[in-house]
Amino acid sequence: MGSASPSYRCHRYPVEVISHCVWLYFRFPLSFREVEELVLERGVVVSYESIRRWCLKFGQAYANALRRRRSRPGDKWHLDEVFITINGRSQYLWRAVDQDGDVLDILVQNRRDKAAARRFFRRLMKTARTVPRVVVTDKLRSYGAAHREVMPSVEHRSHRALNNRAENSHQPTWQRERAMKGFRSAGGAQRFLSAFSGISPHFRPRRHLMTAPGYRTEMTIRFIVWDQVTGTAALSTTT
Repeated sequence: MGSASPSYRCHRYPVEVISHCVWLYFRFPLSFREVEELVLERGVVVSYESIRRWCLKFGQAYANALRRRRSRPGDKWHLDEVFITINGRSQYLWRAVDQDGDVLDILVQNRRDKAAARRFFRRLMKTARTVPRVVVTDKLRSYGAAHREVMPSVEHRSHRALNNRAENSHQPTWQRERAMKGFRSAGGAQRFLSAFSGISPHFRPRRHLMTAPGYRTEMTIRFIVWDQVTGTAALSTTT
């Protein structure tokens, strides 16, 4: 599915530099200053503040474009919620993945009651544009109450041991949270994690299921897709 690339009007730096900096920041546990240092080694002089603005402006657009190119989500959804630290306080990160481990959506909330679960269910169905066959959660009662209200026709399986796929999906987020020493605001956490959950998994294929040549081929395809959604590919065809 094709889509127009973001507009880079009024930006002094070329598309290749902008998209590369955004890729570095969302793909690896790096700070803006560390990204600045990495591109400086390549001879590109850019401030970490410019990199921060690029990530804020283009990160979500890139993530949305990657999501639009994904295949239809699976019919079995795994939901889970975990603590994250925001300005020194614990809040909840709600996450949904399908049976293939693809992230469907995330939502930062300060509660994990029925209202919070209901809000996440409704947002999730709006984002995925479909209804699953099965929803798998842990034993949190809020899921059952919200499920009966929002999607009563969907099968609900509640068992802690069945939800490892959603729990494993939190690991890259925990890694970034430690590197960033927590998040400063709920809005900032939502913006970062929404873009991060769209970009980072794109470059994390299931390597343990692939041969080395197969993995390299898959990564080559994924970099081609990245160049397409960022507009770098279109630029190279015109030069």
